[in-house]
Amino acid sequence: MIRELILKNRTYRRFYQEVRIERNTLEELIDLARLSSSGGNLQSLKYILSCEQEKNNLIFPYLRWAAYLQDWKGPEEGERPSAYIIMLGDKEISANYFWDHGIACQSILLGACEKGLGGCMFGSIDKQGLRKALNIPDRYELILAIALGKPKEKVVLEEVKDPGDIKYWRDEEGIHHVPKRKLQDIILDL
Repeated sequence: MIRELILKNRTYRRFYQEVRIERNTLEELIDLARLSSSGGNLQSLKYILSCEQEKNNLIFPYLRWAAYLQDWKGPEEGERPSAYIIMLGDKEISANYFWDHGIACQSILLGACEKGLGGCMFGSIDKQGLRKALNIPDRYELILAIALGKPKEKVVLEEVKDPGDIKYWRDEEGIHHVPKRKLQDIILDL
C-alpha cells in the first residue's frame, strides 16, 4: 500500500488551476506534518497557507520551477497551482530544524497524493522577495515552498541509462520522464 502511494507521489509542475483546494484540506495536510517525527520533538516548523488566487499570485513569481527544463519558466496561467504551503523554521524555538522539513514534506505530499492531489517542493526560491511579499518576520527562516493542485501532467519513472545523466525531461507529448537509479546501484556492500 505505501509502495503504491510512493510510486504515485511524483513531482508535478502543471495543474488544473480551476480545481480549488480548500483551506481545511491544507490544514489536514499540515496536521499530518504536525503528527510526524521531529528532531528532539522541538516542533519548530511553522506554515503559511495559501489557497486564494490573490495570495497564490504573490507567491508564484518567487519560485524556480524546473532547473533541467531550461526553456520553461513554469506553468502557464490555467496550469498553475491551486494552493501553496510555505514552510518556515521558528528560530526562537530552534535553529537546528533541518531534518524535520524532509519528514514533514513527505507526510504532506503523501497525504496530498492520497487525496488525488499532487505537488512540487521548492528549495530554489527568491527567499528575500517572497519574505517581503508575504511580510514574513525575521524570526522565521524560509525553508521551502510546496505547490499543490490536481495534476495535469503525466509523470513516468524510467531506469537511468547513463549514470552521469539523471536529468528529467519532457517528450513531444508533454509527458515528464524521471530517470531513477537501479536499486543495486545505490546499495553499497561494504
